[in-house]
Amino acid sequence: MANIQITLKKSLAGRKQQHIATAHALGLKKINDVTVQPDNAATRGKLAQIGYLIEIVEEA
Repeated sequence: MANIQITLKKSLAGRKQQHIATAHALGLKKINDVTVQPDNAATRGKLAQIGYLIEIVEEA
C-alpha cells in the first residue's frame, strides 16, 4: 500500500480549532514536523481540510 509523507509548513497559531485537531491527529504539532501516513480515504479527507498548512509527497 502506498504512503504519503506530510510536512507541516505553516504555523497552527490562530487557526480554527478543528484544523488544529486534524493536524494533531496526523501527528503534526510544530512547523517542519514530518509524518508518514497510509494513502486512504480517511487520510485524504484530513489532508483536504488542512491542505493550506501542509506539503504532501506521495511515496510508492
